[in-house]
Amino acid sequence: MSSIKNVDIRRGMVIVAEDGQLYQVLDRDLNTPGNWRAILQLKLKNLKTGSITMNRVRPEDKAEQAYLEKKEFQYSFKDGQDYIFMDNETFEQITMPGDIIGDQMKYLKETDVVQVTMYEGKPLDVELPPTVTLKVIETEPALKGATAAAQYKPATLETGLKVTVPPFIGNDELVQVDTRTGEYLGRAK
Repeated sequence: MSSIKNVDIRRGMVIVAEDGQLYQVLDRDLNTPGNWRAILQLKLKNLKTGSITMNRVRPEDKAEQAYLEKKEFQYSFKDGQDYIFMDNETFEQITMPGDIIGDQMKYLKETDVVQVTMYEGKPLDVELPPTVTLKVIETEPALKGATAAAQYKPATLETGLKVTVPPFIGNDELVQVDTRTGEYLGRAK
């Protein structure tokens, strides 16, 4: 950690607040009204709880900047409510609580590689790849002749994720899914 002036805080930085929590700076607004004192308004996201707050500070005060480390980890297995990931370089295992990962696990299967954001050796967040390839395990058969409009049908993928796919997609086919929107992108190549 290093100490920086509040006026030097930029969007995307991670700072340590007085309460010891980590906050990511989403937005900043420096207001200097004429000959009055300047006011810096920060929009902060708590990295532990996900809550967003507005914080008004004086630009000349100081804040602690946190340095986060991103490392590649491979998803190994589920252990109760927790998920076990393995470091690709040192083969160390870390445990990620289910509440941190949440719905992101619907895009991951064993041996998938993700970016894990760490602070002082503790995992904070999982960053998924932009697209994942998953197998369709259950979908309805296509209806012949029902092509008057663009038709989509529901499909369940191997991780339990439900997406809508075109009628030509059948069971046991590999499809690509966008992890940001959860939408079907196309057949896997």
